[in-house]
Amino acid sequence: MRANGNGNGHVNDVFPLVRMPQTPRVAVVGLGYWGPNLVRNLHELPDAELSVVCDMREDALEAIARRYPAVATTTSFDEVIADPAIDAVALATPVSTHYPLAMQALDAGKHVFIEKPLAASTDEAHDLLERARERDLVLMPGHTFLYSPPVNTIRDLITSGELGDIYFISTSRVNLGLHQSDVSVAWDLGPHDFSILRYWLDETPRHVSALSRSCVIPNMPDVAFINLEFPSGTIAHVELSWLAPSKLRRTTIVGSKKMVVYDDTSNEPVRVFDSGVNLPNPESFGEYRLSYRTGDIVSPNVPAAEPLFLELGDFCSAIRTGETPRSSAQIGLDVVRIIESVDASLDADGARVGISDLVG
Repeated sequence: MRANGNGNGHVNDVFPLVRMPQTPRVAVVGLGYWGPNLVRNLHELPDAELSVVCDMREDALEAIARRYPAVATTTSFDEVIADPAIDAVALATPVSTHYPLAMQALDAGKHVFIEKPLAASTDEAHDLLERARERDLVLMPGHTFLYSPPVNTIRDLITSGELGDIYFISTSRVNLGLHQSDVSVAWDLGPHDFSILRYWLDETPRHVSALSRSCVIPNMPDVAFINLEFPSGTIAHVELSWLAPSKLRRTTIVGSKKMVVYDDTSNEPVRVFDSGVNLPNPESFGEYRLSYRTGDIVSPNVPAAEPLFLELGDFCSAIRTGETPRSSAQIGLDVVRIIESVDASLDADGARVGISDLVG
């Protein structure tokens, strides 16, 4: 390991072993698209100490060293997990590496944060959950939207009963790019909406059906339309695409009392519509007189905050307190189960399939 600033090559010489109690020392592994964001937020987070950054590419490490000269760098993951001064590892690596790297870290006694999805299969995710439980370690998937203020505003509306029974939810998450070389659009973008739905409804769907097409890269779907059926009766439609003329992050929630539009790209991300349909008791058999209600539209005040900063703070808090983080390993497992069921539906030409009954 290179300790920037003194050149002696040991993390412990940069960060002495004596430190504020219960402040986790965290290593970031992977400096691709998302890794630098983890580095920045952990560096700014008062409840964490960013100890070392690991990547196989020297040029990526040099860029980090210039910006954060006090943070050690290394190309060796083995060195990271062998360092007893490091309490936790944050992985921002390709999905195929999540399981082996996370398992190594857990076996070395490190708490683990993994950028979504948790693993490349339900079996892998379940193994990670079991190992974390055996070692009494925090395993946390990076479902960042669970820390988004608009998402939590809507969850409060749902759980308070203000929207009534949730009839259906429709989401669109599309953009021009970025095409991934190792995973489909369902594995890349799907975890966002699947984790949000799991968080809002506090349930996992029973059935899934999906349709997709590989428009650009053969056998790599870049557009998908996914239908989800939940035990409560709520249904959801999720549109995902890397091939759209403009960025769209829009969700509609329709309840029996009110409706909500969530637009992640808007200055008013949450709008609540006091709209719906009233069905009075029919005066005679077969006679229904529907009345449509169009009331006020309210844009509640949504506090500004960076979700990733809040998420990493929750990770460090879970390490200190032993509490389950909001983005729990169980949610991570459930999201992987949903994606695998999407793949199963696609393999069956869009057939309606049941979600695996595997429980972590």
